[in-house]
Amino acid sequence: MSVANKIIIYTDGSSLGNPGPGGFGAVIWLRSNTKGESGEEKKDEVFEIGERSEGVTTNNRMEIMAAIEALLAVEKYSAEVTIYTDSEYLLNGITKWIFNWQKKGWKTAGKKPVLNQDLWQRLLLLSSHREKIGGLKWRQVTAHTGILGNERADTIATSFAEGKDVTFARGTREEYEKLFSGKLEESTPPQSSPFKGEEELAPPPYKGEVGRGS
Repeated sequence: MSVANKIIIYTDGSSLGNPGPGGFGAVIWLRSNTKGESGEEKKDEVFEIGERSEGVTTNNRMEIMAAIEALLAVEKYSAEVTIYTDSEYLLNGITKWIFNWQKKGWKTAGKKPVLNQDLWQRLLLLSSHREKIGGLKWRQVTAHTGILGNERADTIATSFAEGKDVTFARGTREEYEKLFSGKLEESTPPQSSPFKGEEELAPPPYKGEVGRGS
């Protein structure tokens, strides 16, 4: 099994017509700073996941699904995970809104049922578990700015939504970067916060961090 000391994930979701046919994608980068039995450094590995929606869906549901499936894909690792997303809905939801929703019995401020409650509850459970075994951070990226992980996640999600066949890439970091003529980055330039009071969020049930790439 691969050894990962840190895991970087880029996620994205897509829905044509919103609502309409959809898909999600994620790029998972397993970082390693360990050495093999003969003393050689183990190489970072990268793999992709994604799926086409069953029937009509929305962008927001696919964004949440991407995060859920990405966390499930790394369950066997105890490393800290950082998830990069360009979805303000996902970032706000899991780091801010979800705590008030819980307190209000999964009702919004307008006393209406929370949309996508089924997915939010699944994501919260997975996030809480990840924090206990390794740690979890959420980071914002800006879409379509040439960030390799984000661009690939978008391509996978959009291709599934369009009904196209998707071939997942897998290999070492060097092989992956060569294949797509780009560089995987662990952090991104600072981006404007998608919500106010970024450092004053309500205390979550887990200690996952939220913020901008740094």
